[in-house]
Amino acid sequence: MSGDNNFADSPAGERYWLETLGCPKNEVDSAKLRASLHADGLRPAASAEDADVVVVNTCAFVEEAREESIGAILSLDDQRSDDSRLVVTGCLAQRSAAELAEALPEVDQIVALDDLAADSAASAPTSVAVSLTAKPKLVVPHALDLLDATPLASDQPWAYVKIAEGCDRACGFCAIPSFRGPQRSRSVESICAEVEALEVQEVVLIAQDLASFGRDQGQGEKRIAELVRAVSDRVEWVRLLYLYPSELTDAFVDTMCESAVPYFDLSLQHVSPPLMRRMRRWGDGERFAKRVEEIRAREPGAAFRSNFIVGYPGETEEDHDALMDFVEQTRLEWCGFFAFSREEGTLADTQDGHVDPGLVAERIHELRERQDEITAECQDARIGSTARVLVDQPGIARSAAEAPEIDGIIEVPEDLAVGEFHEVAITDSLGVDLRAAVVNP
Repeated sequence: MSGDNNFADSPAGERYWLETLGCPKNEVDSAKLRASLHADGLRPAASAEDADVVVVNTCAFVEEAREESIGAILSLDDQRSDDSRLVVTGCLAQRSAAELAEALPEVDQIVALDDLAADSAASAPTSVAVSLTAKPKLVVPHALDLLDATPLASDQPWAYVKIAEGCDRACGFCAIPSFRGPQRSRSVESICAEVEALEVQEVVLIAQDLASFGRDQGQGEKRIAELVRAVSDRVEWVRLLYLYPSELTDAFVDTMCESAVPYFDLSLQHVSPPLMRRMRRWGDGERFAKRVEEIRAREPGAAFRSNFIVGYPGETEEDHDALMDFVEQTRLEWCGFFAFSREEGTLADTQDGHVDPGLVAERIHELRERQDEITAECQDARIGSTARVLVDQPGIARSAAEAPEIDGIIEVPEDLAVGEFHEVAITDSLGVDLRAAVVNP
């Protein structure tokens, strides 16, 4: 890297291996970190064994993610050469740098990303040069601020773009505000500049609290709609991930329905009113179902995704039944169900009524089994229809109803040009996936 945003003093020509774990927000950070490494003269290695620097961008959202991150660190330590350097960054480094330094002597350096509030950035440069050749256990608490950094060009016809960092909410189960800090929105101008530099057909906007974009800058609810319109002027498809249902105003819904991608990824978490209150979340199943129905009436082609926590402290059979009824009633195209993870420092960590893990597993199995049937039925209903698709790679495409890396795919003829849009006819369903033929080839 050159300039402010760099791992300094790394000899030119060194090779790196970058392992990314966790959510799309980490993928964005890795893309920007990769660009910084390239600017500093490093080049990608063919494997961790061939690398001079092995970097692990970790996740720490839930216990399972932390275990996966630690497992990846130890695995890469086994694979790397004796004279290479092992660097840990990302959420786990941000949240538990001191503990990692003590528990993992295999790690040469721990670098936490500076994703904290603006006051920390005001007292020091937002990006600090960090030497990868420094003393063995250097822990840098605010080393790199990647939010506005420019990533490398995407090798796909789509790309994630992070529009904000941090979160101002206080959900009972979530520790993100404790290590990512309060919300910090980017400017519309910087986001649009990144979109233009990526040169892709689809941009997926992401943040911890997407619909609150700009609120920390004193902007009202129209700010996210303004951003969607600005990005839509630059790319064919704009997709939004992680929307709080309380922010779905009529005006915002209209903006999304007027775009080419009426795809609603709603962060619902549960539907039972008593449990929602324990979670410190807005809404309930009745209000959520009504909003979904209203959007479908406004835009019949709208697609919906959501995720739900199963086994939150205090979840009763009645709460579980309410969630099952909601899944059955609303028939969202895509749903994920995840076991509650006890996170230190959260409200849920102090609440009583923890649910037996075996019972949680049973409830998840029941929910997933029914949702798989609903998703397959939704896909079956599309047979005989036509769709505009973006070809991601030979033989694999997506319509506006499928988010990249998360939802199903559409199998298309392998000779369709990658990175371009095509009109296809849906001819068959394969569970969550579809098969299509070209319209008027």
